[in-house]
Amino acid sequence: MSRSATHATAARERKDIVSGEVMEEARLIRFVAGPDGAVVPDLARKLPGRGLWVAADRTSVETAARKGLFSRAAKTRLAAPPDLADQVERLLGQRLLAGLGLAKKAGELTSGFEKVFAAVSAGRCAFLIEASDGSADGRGKLLAKARHLSPPPRLVGIFTAQELGLALGAENVIHTAFLAGRAAQRWGEDLDRLSGFRPLFPESWRGEP
Repeated sequence: MSRSATHATAARERKDIVSGEVMEEARLIRFVAGPDGAVVPDLARKLPGRGLWVAADRTSVETAARKGLFSRAAKTRLAAPPDLADQVERLLGQRLLAGLGLAKKAGELTSGFEKVFAAVSAGRCAFLIEASDGSADGRGKLLAKARHLSPPPRLVGIFTAQELGLALGAENVIHTAFLAGRAAQRWGEDLDRLSGFRPLFPESWRGEP
């Protein structure tokens, strides 16, 4: 590996202040110290200040807040709110919804049962995004088609029809396909981070045919 490649790889790796493990940035949440000394999530990794990196899962964030590990890493007194993990979960959800809106404008997203079914059938669907309050019938038909693909699109069921509709500028959105490509890969990184804080679809869906 060349020196430049080694440097680029190192630049994408950070140490988790909880475990001490060095891992890729995509698996971590960046935090910074706010002006008032409060710990602030920086999901876009753009806020000024020294980054404090924590593995992207609820247990790690709660541990860092409870044990004062942000203060230890920053070598100064910082206040981590007890609901910090909930803040991260909420902000990741907002970031994912915003990403769907951008993807629609770029033509990388399609909605509606027939269009989504066509995208799944053609093997173009990276993420099958189903409204968490949608009916099992349409979802079941799409999943039945998706199971024949290798690999199948990833199922996402974390947003309601209203939330999806607001993000996509429609009334209520039940079925959405995020088409395969670079945008889907980037969106998937945030989705992977969110999976450390909440399931990506309702547990009851596992028992569906």
